[in-house]
Amino acid sequence: MYLKDFGYFSVTTSNYTSTHVTAFLLTGVPGLEDFQIWLSIPFSFMYLLALIGNGLVMAVVAWDRNLHEPMYLFLAMLALNDVLLCTVTVPKMLLIFWQGPSPSTFPACLTQMFFVHALFLSESAVLLAMAFDRYVAICAPLHYATLLTGSLISKVALTLVARSVAVVTPGVLLILRLHFCRSNIIHHTYCENMGIAKLACNSITLNSVYGLTAALLTTGLDFVFISLSYWVILRTVFRLPSREARTKAFGTCGAHICVILIFYTLAFFSFFTHRFGNQVPRHALILLANLYLLVPPTMNPIVYGVKTKEIRMQVRGLCYQLK
Repeated sequence: MYLKDFGYFSVTTSNYTSTHVTAFLLTGVPGLEDFQIWLSIPFSFMYLLALIGNGLVMAVVAWDRNLHEPMYLFLAMLALNDVLLCTVTVPKMLLIFWQGPSPSTFPACLTQMFFVHALFLSESAVLLAMAFDRYVAICAPLHYATLLTGSLISKVALTLVARSVAVVTPGVLLILRLHFCRSNIIHHTYCENMGIAKLACNSITLNSVYGLTAALLTTGLDFVFISLSYWVILRTVFRLPSREARTKAFGTCGAHICVILIFYTLAFFSFFTHRFGNQVPRHALILLANLYLLVPPTMNPIVYGVKTKEIRMQVRGLCYQLK
């Protein structure tokens, strides 16, 4: 057994075909190394907006008891998830942009991978819960108070956490079974499942199949159920007798539809181009992988602030009190 030292990281080798990885080296966006310092400016700005915007949403929901309703509680869950999701990736990414390639120990890399995928799944689950909330509010308003109780919301929160852990944990265990005998350099800004797996010297077919299956059965099904719920919602809205009632119903759903489109459009485009877009430049794939984790957390509070009168008014009130 001997030790190889690659400056930023080292790997311990027991023979010529099997390697125990102690660290990876994250290099950032391949091909754009000279421009990464400039890329850090918009990404820093978006991250700051995400922290401030989502922080304000959580603050006003916690501050005003009138907002302790299912719709706003789900919105606060989404805001918390957004803060965690971008915080798991953006600080490390900015460090790479500012200082160049950055080492990440094997446990740290797996931990980041776990939280990236788990928080992404929980984001999708929260959007599904919000779609169910709008479905009940519009299609079964008389049962809204009895169905969406505080107890149910607590159970939903626990379920989405449990689902994320249950789905992502096998992916981490599948990484642990791999042997690494190739380069330990990851041309990315954060550790993600297939980025790590592709460095292995044994077969990663099981990793790839599980990743694709898990994505389709979680995020894919979430999107299907959200689409079905909004199909029923829209059918119900168009049957409302008055134009005023239809406008009000559309108003309550408008912000959520915008958030859904932003999240799933970026997510699915990134997912399919990574797996099937062989002609897409590598730097475009990496930038897209960063944007689909950062754009929704940045845009969600802006969309809800513009579209939701109650949130907008409470943010103004909170800012006035702070003065």
